[in-house]
Amino acid sequence: MADNEKKVWAIILNEQNFEETIKEGVTLVDFWAEWCGPCQMMLPVLSDFADKMQGKMKVAKVNVDENPSLAAQFRVMSIPNLIVFKDWKAVEQMVWVQPMDNLEKICGKYLDEQK
Repeated sequence: MADNEKKVWAIILNEQNFEETIKEGVTLVDFWAEWCGPCQMMLPVLSDFADKMQGKMKVAKVNVDENPSLAAQFRVMSIPNLIVFKDWKAVEQMVWVQPMDNLEKICGKYLDEQK
């Protein structure tokens, strides 16, 4: 899984770039930690999802250990925790490992609204 981690498929978010990144359009943000087994299981799914959604929406991630204030701001208690943002507003939240078709279905609702 370490190879997937090094792929530049997702935007790495922190306190400095979070607001600017999610302020427009649809963004799926993965709140994760390196030590989290289920988070590691999500990496290849998110990588494939990001490839598929390129140009349609953003896929980003927040390391909760490095950015505890962001995790607290969005009440992230369990990880992996995936939050869909549309124009800065958190519109959907998924906890635990999600299959690709669920990500497509959930995010697709908000992409359809953009048209």
